[in-house]
Amino acid sequence: MIKIIIIFLSYTFVFFNTNLIANEDTQTIKIGLLAPFSGKHKSLGSSILLSTQMALNEIGNKNITIIPRDSGSNNVERLNISINEIIDTGAKIIIGPVDSTNFKELEKYEDTIFISLSNKKPEIKKNIISIGISLDSQLSAIEDFIIKNKRKKTIIMYPENEYTSYIDQRIKKIKLKNYKTFKYNTDPKILTGEIEKLTNYSQRKKNLELRKKILLKKEDEKSKRELAALEQKYTLGKVNFDSVIIIDFGNNLKSVLASLTFTDVDDLDVLFMTVNQWFDESIFYENSVKNLYYPSVNFKNFVKYNNEYFKAFNLKPNEITILAYDALGLIYYIWKKNNGIKSINDFFIKENIKGKIGEFSFKNGQVSQKLKIYKTEKNKFIEN
Repeated sequence: MIKIIIIFLSYTFVFFNTNLIANEDTQTIKIGLLAPFSGKHKSLGSSILLSTQMALNEIGNKNITIIPRDSGSNNVERLNISINEIIDTGAKIIIGPVDSTNFKELEKYEDTIFISLSNKKPEIKKNIISIGISLDSQLSAIEDFIIKNKRKKTIIMYPENEYTSYIDQRIKKIKLKNYKTFKYNTDPKILTGEIEKLTNYSQRKKNLELRKKILLKKEDEKSKRELAALEQKYTLGKVNFDSVIIIDFGNNLKSVLASLTFTDVDDLDVLFMTVNQWFDESIFYENSVKNLYYPSVNFKNFVKYNNEYFKAFNLKPNEITILAYDALGLIYYIWKKNNGIKSINDFFIKENIKGKIGEFSFKNGQVSQKLKIYKTEKNKFIEN
């Protein structure tokens, strides 16, 4: 069996080699950077630019030129102008854009490679590679964790909104044998009622009252002890699932967790899992579920990156800027490995890549991340 080589994009290691430095004089590369430097997301653009500068400083190769241009905030005209300006400088590869909204526009530039930070479309297009943390990769890690924990009945919950059909498509790829989907309304007033039906809350509440009435008529010590224990409960009887995957984030996620807690779904009996988490500490204080699991990027690397960014710029980075950092490292590695970048085919390598976000690879026509599972417990993020 061929051993898979893990390539560390540890920039202080890869290129500080006398042979590579000897060739620097004959090699140069121009890399475009498309980020929203104007509009409502301009703070994200600034953060991406600083992250790229930090990676460039760590690489220390003076033959790399970064050409930043404004992609605007969902501004197609601005996007095309910027792309053409970058191409006019001689650059053949561009980091960006941050999302997949205008991918059709990118396809027009067949001779230019785009390394997008989007997580929505992990499939590698003719000239587009998306390195964002995809839902596919997150679901894959969750599947493995559920199977490892021997859970047999899973509910996959997600909201009815503009992303519903996209989530429907991604779920079709999962390999869990016994699961059901549950689509919910994001209005908290409606949501609670929907989850009451999902968890059979009314019947479980009746079960409790009926059992208590029976025990009240008994005088033996065992019945009294059972009654005392039931007085601490809200329902009697378990729900018809042992794991739940909530594909949501932010306040919507917190509303779902609150509703599940209200309907007395015990996180000691049911495995609670979610997605799209970047170690947001507010989850400690606003989350009613104490044992919440999710896949994510490498926590130690993430903390180290944030600390280095703050030390360099006295600012906190937007979480996705770590992707721009890795994008530059990836381009640099491919460029040095192949003595240049001729086409997108240069990125179809058999080796696994290890960047700041963790391990990822280019296989089966898409980018896949190997994510770790983390748990929120006692105001800490714990790796499982």
